[in-house]
Amino acid sequence: MNEHYEYPYPSQELESQYPFTTYEYERLTEEVMLDRAESFYTEMNSRRSIRMFSSDPVPQELIELAVKTASTAPSGAHKQPWTFVATKDPEIKREIRVAAEKEEEINYVENRMNEEWQEALAPLGTDHHKEFIEVAPWIVVLFEQRYEVKPDGSRRKNYYVKESVGTAAGLFITSLHNMGLATLTHTPTPMKFLNKVLNRPRNERPFVLFPIGYPLEGVKVPSLKRKDLSEIFTTVYKP
Repeated sequence: MNEHYEYPYPSQELESQYPFTTYEYERLTEEVMLDRAESFYTEMNSRRSIRMFSSDPVPQELIELAVKTASTAPSGAHKQPWTFVATKDPEIKREIRVAAEKEEEINYVENRMNEEWQEALAPLGTDHHKEFIEVAPWIVVLFEQRYEVKPDGSRRKNYYVKESVGTAAGLFITSLHNMGLATLTHTPTPMKFLNKVLNRPRNERPFVLFPIGYPLEGVKVPSLKRKDLSEIFTTVYKP
């Protein structure tokens, strides 16, 4: 145990009450770490959200592996307050598209979105047409579990739900890109219709909808520039 820790974790008392195991890892050289970090950054920097998918089928096993990867995310009290609901059923995808476009038409056409929000979206060219929901071979909706329902019907609170689910969503996107698939984070507002279409319980709330598939050949994306490191990172030291 490191001599710099006055209060080692876990304490003997804690370990006597709950199971613990030794964390196994291999410490890499800084050279190897830098090489891996640069390689991973280069790969992830090529990731883009797309809005035109190929209809080519994608094996369900790939979707399941992405979900398993997402579930390695840390979560408040290790509650893992998420449910990934996937469908490739054409009728269900059609129903989701119709409902999403109905809400988005109010946003875009009937100006439910304020002017500032519409200006921010202008360079992306998004509108209320959501054909990708039907074309993409898979639709996965990530639901946040606001609370657990125990076998006796009583409720048990989940903690830091949005933070936990957001972290899992990031790993899900990363996993999809790593395996060669593309996606888009779609959040039609409001999204309550997804509970009905996908027959989800009351303790679950839609967080984000992912259309998933291969990019359509020749698909274009906005020519965007990501923020420079100096705009998103700083270090702080005592004077």
